[in-house]
Amino acid sequence: MVKNIQSTVTLHNGVEMPWFGLGVYKVTDESEIVDVVTAALKHGYRHIDTASFYQNEEGVGKGIRKSEVRREDIFVTSKVWNDEQGYDETLEAFENSLKRLGTTYLDLYLVHWPVAKKYKETWRALEKLYAEGRVRAIGVSNFHVHHLQNLMEDAKIKPMVNQIEYHPHLTQGDVHAFCKNEGIQMEAWSPLKRGILLNEHVLIEIGKKYGKTPAQIILRWDLQTGVITIPKSANLGRLVENADIFDFELTSEDIKQISALNKNERVGMNPDDLDHK
Repeated sequence: MVKNIQSTVTLHNGVEMPWFGLGVYKVTDESEIVDVVTAALKHGYRHIDTASFYQNEEGVGKGIRKSEVRREDIFVTSKVWNDEQGYDETLEAFENSLKRLGTTYLDLYLVHWPVAKKYKETWRALEKLYAEGRVRAIGVSNFHVHHLQNLMEDAKIKPMVNQIEYHPHLTQGDVHAFCKNEGIQMEAWSPLKRGILLNEHVLIEIGKKYGKTPAQIILRWDLQTGVITIPKSANLGRLVENADIFDFELTSEDIKQISALNKNERVGMNPDDLDHK
């Protein structure tokens, strides 16, 4: 059982990554992002997930510095965006992310999407950054099984993480099974399906058993299915509420019921659509 907000999972290279974190997608107002990151760190969060595409890395860095938490005690993720991909372009994008964040290294750097004919060169750049010790772990985001297989044909280093859209309406069983078999840690973005799932009857009923909200039930389900979760919130009350999931455990029957809600329904783009652009 994941015991608290700072509990970690060990990635296949030995790096410890917190199971629970804060996503900051669409929080672009600088004063707001600084306040959100500072508040999250104050309330025990130690994992912050950003990306160059989010246009808030600078605010994330300021929030980290404003907090009283040491940089080495925080797990910071960023990602290389689609129009920054390619070998040299990725190396430059990484330096720009570091400058905006005001840090000398990243804990995790991800290929944001599998851009056709580019993601292998992008991965080669990540391998270089990893070999140089500029980043503690490297991974991918939004990769289907065939993207992972294709990447691993030429990769020297296997991805440590695959961050994908994952929630009870999109359980991605094939990706989940492949990653588990390969020792690639899965991570969920949009775990609450942008709030759509909060009115789901099954989640409400399971929540009543434990005195928990549907959001808390989903986030607990993430952890108990072996998936790191990074819910987004700019609201202090919800920041605290989201993290209040370590005092109960779902039964195997609960997990089965929640997983059965799968509809293969996305709120984001299907990664395969990139192949046709």
